[in-house]
Amino acid sequence: MKRSKWKGPFIKTKNTNEKLRVLPRNYEVTAQVVGLVCNVHSGKKLIKLSLTDEMIGHKLGEFAPTREKFEFKKKKRK
Repeated sequence: MKRSKWKGPFIKTKNTNEKLRVLPRNYEVTAQVVGLVCNVHSGKKLIKLSLTDEMIGHKLGEFAPTREKFEFKKKKRK
């Protein structure tokens, strides 16, 4: 579900000069945070992201995959 427009984007208003900080998945990327490196929690581990111009308007959860790629296990031949 989207956030209502009258509230505006979800933005933390803390110090933006920190290098490696943990941001929530519902944080929306704005022009003020472009160029920063942050950590996003995927549910199991922290994923390091560097924020770029192409990410403006998107949420950080889109760039932190929560599922691992499925691979079939190879059978051992006897």
